[in-house]
Amino acid sequence: MPSGKRRRPDDPWAWMDRARSNLIRARQRLPNVYLEDLCFDAQQAAEKALKALCIERGIEFPYVHDLARLITLLQDEGQPVPDEVTEAGRLTRYAVFTRYPGLDDPVTEEDHNRAVSIAERVVEWVEDRLDAGGETPDS
Repeated sequence: MPSGKRRRPDDPWAWMDRARSNLIRARQRLPNVYLEDLCFDAQQAAEKALKALCIERGIEFPYVHDLARLITLLQDEGQPVPDEVTEAGRLTRYAVFTRYPGLDDPVTEEDHNRAVSIAERVVEWVEDRLDAGGETPDS
């Protein structure tokens, strides 16, 4: 991720920079930080990565947190999506319900670990797709 330098918003790697930033935060275990907030960052990492792939493929996307909807957009445009990436739909709950007191059950260690693992797989999968398209992180 470039320090101080930002890419244009229509550059898929700008979105991947943000996805990686969210993933770094999702992995952090700091005192007095709710696991729900870390899971929100995991969800954001996956969301921004999927939107990066949409940009690279010329697919218009809505500004929504629904990861299953974003995956469906990619599939509808002919992008095969493996099961470990479609599992990202589970992360959508962290975009809304767990961010507010009382709307969902508290997040467990197991939930957090699963959310980070799913987000890591999505980010890696998208990076592989972008690299396969001839783009490089520094272009």
